[in-house]
Amino acid sequence: MTTIGESISRVRGIMKGTNEDSFLTDRFVYSIISKYAKMILKRQQNEKKLMQNEDLFRILPFVELIDVDKIEAECAPIKTNCTIKRTKVKLPKLFSGRNGPLIRKVYSIDGSKTFTKTSPTTFIAIKNKSCNKYDTTLYYWFRNGHLYFPHDVEGVMVEALWEDALDDYCTLDGDDCSAMQDLLLPLPDYLFAEVEQMAEQEFGMTIRIPDDGADDGQNVLR
Repeated sequence: MTTIGESISRVRGIMKGTNEDSFLTDRFVYSIISKYAKMILKRQQNEKKLMQNEDLFRILPFVELIDVDKIEAECAPIKTNCTIKRTKVKLPKLFSGRNGPLIRKVYSIDGSKTFTKTSPTTFIAIKNKSCNKYDTTLYYWFRNGHLYFPHDVEGVMVEALWEDALDDYCTLDGDDCSAMQDLLLPLPDYLFAEVEQMAEQEFGMTIRIPDDGADDGQNVLR
């Protein structure tokens, strides 16, 4: 797969941009790449291909959870006692598809247990059923950048398609820290040509880089 830095260089090459072009900063070029990558990723998710590509996803090895009340978790109607946990800080920004953030898997720190995605409404309906005591499924839901868990757990691992760098979620020894340019672009290589074409078209409409020629010294108003 292509790194973010490599993808920026490729698009720069297409547009004949140089590092001296103030309007073609790395941040600006990547914003264009990211916009079209998201569009293609959503299409791929619709075709049920995206989740099968494990190389696109990265794991946060430890996400700390804290206690919150049922009102914040939108679980106030639950009749029985229920412990609600929430990620201590918001997750890094995620790519999203038709069904919400592209989270591939959430599981326990030791990897032995997997949590099932649900919604507060669905969980309330499950919890209030008379037979819910036989349900051993572990659940989670996403809301306002946080994951919520109606279970007494201290932390989880999250495998997802991250739009943001994961620098703020490094391990203590720093091994998981990476410069943004060194991260993999979350898009299969065989789809990147489409991003290049779309970026070239957009740049072509908004940016004009004149060729050297005999008319360069003429009055542009003529």
